[in-house]
Amino acid sequence: MKDTILGLVGVGRIGVMHANNIAALNGMLHPQNINVQLRLTDVAADHAHAVAGGLGAKFLPSVDALLESGIDGLLIATGTGTHPDLIRAGVDAGVPVFCEKPVAMNVADALPVLEYIKANRGTVQIGHQRRFDAGYLEAKRAFEAGELGWIHSLRAVTCDMTPPPVDFLATSGGLFRDCSVHDFDILRWLTGRDIVEVYAKGSNKGDPAIGQVGDVDTALAVVTFDDGTLGSVVASRYNGAGHDVRLEIQGSAGSLMVGLDENAALASAEAGVAFPSGEPHRTFAERFDQAYRSEMAAFVELVLGQRDNPCTPEDAVAASRVADAAQESLETGVPVRVAAAVTI
Repeated sequence: MKDTILGLVGVGRIGVMHANNIAALNGMLHPQNINVQLRLTDVAADHAHAVAGGLGAKFLPSVDALLESGIDGLLIATGTGTHPDLIRAGVDAGVPVFCEKPVAMNVADALPVLEYIKANRGTVQIGHQRRFDAGYLEAKRAFEAGELGWIHSLRAVTCDMTPPPVDFLATSGGLFRDCSVHDFDILRWLTGRDIVEVYAKGSNKGDPAIGQVGDVDTALAVVTFDDGTLGSVVASRYNGAGHDVRLEIQGSAGSLMVGLDENAALASAEAGVAFPSGEPHRTFAERFDQAYRSEMAAFVELVLGQRDNPCTPEDAVAASRVADAAQESLETGVPVRVAAAVTI
């Protein structure tokens, strides 16, 4: 049996989720004679040591020690500000890297990282887990098969049930960069088209502290694609009905809704309609549980050379360009053209 050793930096909420999903991979991969081992580190050493002990993983005291221990792949689940240096460290170590989105706090900071990855022939997968969700995959299949005809509009929704801590929001880059960037990515991925203009508005009706750190708790962006197709992207931190992530795709021949199932965080106002009757998801981790598992399996396959990169840094930065434009539109009150990608 071949051992594949993954190193994880960062064991906060999403890092612990990845660690658990990695631990569950054994016996699920093809071929099944692959054994995945996990090593991890975090500046919160006591917490990281406890997480490692609970998973049968190995704790290492530093990133350098982790990289020097002979890992086959590096996973980065730390704060956004640390991503550029950790990506470079993984590339320097000569191992494939998985990094939670985004590449950097903004596109300007991300471009030197893209240059570094290319110059050093690195392999970096960015964490946009919706690309692995069954509903989005089916929508992409139906669109590419021509079952929807030509698309006249798309409506994306991402709403948290409750906001994250204000100290996180103070460093997140704003609602569009932190939250809606997933919608911008999936819209580009599904349609195969670029978003060229954004017009954004936002409001604050919840905790005043969110506004005090320069963010909004609810936002809407009208997006225009390069072929003239229109879309809307809505985000909120206060969706009391539950965690709500949906995408409505309307075409000349048919329409599809991603996220419309028994756990959808909505109710019908029509008489006699009991759908949906299930318990709504409360967090993104529940909504995308299987997608996150598939994402980790895909990274192992990337490490083993069994698949192409499912989300390149260039893909992620393209979505970040849209998020940056949305943030600029929010601040200026006028439509903003999305900056064109620079060939590196």
